Amino acid sequence: MNAMTQTTAPVLVPANGDTHPALSRLRDPRLLREMAYIDGRWTAAPGDARFAVNDPSSGLTIAHVSRLGADAAGRAVDAAARALPAWRSLLPQERSERLRAWHALILEARDDLALIMTLEQGKPLSESQGEIAYAASFVEWYAEEAKRLNVESVTSHLPGAEMLVRREALGVAALLTPWNFPSAMLTRKAAAALASGCTIVAHPSSYTPLSALALAELAERAGLPRGVLNIVTGDAESIANRFCDDERVRVVSFTGSTEIGRKIAARCASTMKRLVMELGGHAPLIVFDDADLDKAVEIAMAAKFATSGQDCLAANRIYVQRGIYPAFCEAFGRRIAALSVGPGLDADTEIGPLMHANAVEKARAQVADAIAQGARRLTADDGGPGPLFVTPTLLADVPDDALIMREETFAPIAAVTPFDTEDDVVARANATEYGLVAYVVTENGARALRLGRALEYGMVAINRVKITGAPIPFGGTKQSGLGREGSRHGLEAFTELKYLCIDIQ
Repeated sequence: MNAMTQTTAPVLVPANGDTHPALSRLRDPRLLREMAYIDGRWTAAPGDARFAVNDPSSGLTIAHVSRLGADAAGRAVDAAARALPAWRSLLPQERSERLRAWHALILEARDDLALIMTLEQGKPLSESQGEIAYAASFVEWYAEEAKRLNVESVTSHLPGAEMLVRREALGVAALLTPWNFPSAMLTRKAAAALASGCTIVAHPSSYTPLSALALAELAERAGLPRGVLNIVTGDAESIANRFCDDERVRVVSFTGSTEIGRKIAARCASTMKRLVMELGGHAPLIVFDDADLDKAVEIAMAAKFATSGQDCLAANRIYVQRGIYPAFCEAFGRRIAALSVGPGLDADTEIGPLMHANAVEKARAQVADAIAQGARRLTADDGGPGPLFVTPTLLADVPDDALIMREETFAPIAAVTPFDTEDDVVARANATEYGLVAYVVTENGARALRLGRALEYGMVAINRVKITGAPIPFGGTKQSGLGREGSRHGLEAFTELKYLCIDIQ
């Protein structure tokens, strides 16, 4: 066995010698992995270099994970390239069976996976449990879709010729996943790639690598062959650059900020890779004065405060028609003030910590800027149980040129402003480089259809918040991304069309 590899999971002990007290709740401690997973082996870094993964609620260390770089990323691509011919040659039914086995194991381990996620990400445990179900749904969906990469017949325009179009696996796929949905963003990409016949090299965020490593452990148990799924932890820039530069990597799927997405796209240009990018969002929520007030407030709560506001789908700009504006602000403020803030493992927690100190600093700067420009703070600032907590906040009368109305907000801060006419609010909602999702609340059916057409967003939610799921094509327009994830369209990123023209004379 290579000195840098290991086949069993060690007990994770932080540098101070104490294990995180919540780790005792794990039913299957082997799901807590601290090494990268490359070519079917658990792999340490040279010199056993590691980085700490900390609980954002308490600051306690959960694990020390292998800090790898470009060399390991190259070895992962080597492994994926070796595994590719056999994996894509399997019958679709065989790939489907492996995905089904992975799906079953994820559901069986849902409590442990949710615990690991809450420990490293901070979101309330109930939200983590919901994400595990969501993550599993993509694996189940693509286990079925694997059997539907059908051949398409083309009506021939040439005499004596039969024409066929088929989808074939593109090749090695690089997946770069974020910290806010560390399980679902991996399975949404990986399940589609695996179903298509691609092999995978993946890099999870260093804030939340444990969720990805746990899923790799379960994928191994499900029988994914060696080299088909590789998880490389460590330095994001060097690992991502190695993936982008390697000609054998034919597709890069990235979820993260628009700024980083632009850099990845530029890096991939020299090798003409396929790109799928789910980038920043700055969603408007538009409430018309014919809306049911209670329903509108409920929608605003759900659209703004899920994942403690750390969500690309979060409603960052809330426009309320002037006729119900005062009543909406009063009711919304009461609901926000009642939110329970605390560690994600506390049963009554609704708002957990932010992921890192920079997010806290940005949130406070946005609030200060809005108030300096005339916005009113309608909720108290009670601090929080730790340095990474931000009090859920309602700002009213926020001007359009305030930072919070122009920048993506990853915090439990709601910015509300009035509007007068439909044309006015559509223009204001569209005045952004982002185009991921928009929300509309109205009882006027014709207006709902008009807004659905007029809003320049890849997804529009009308009178509801929950719109995502495995069967739908998730994605945005403008600077919010390229391509779609989920649904049958999610397979397009990982497949290439091949045209066959056969002489039958």
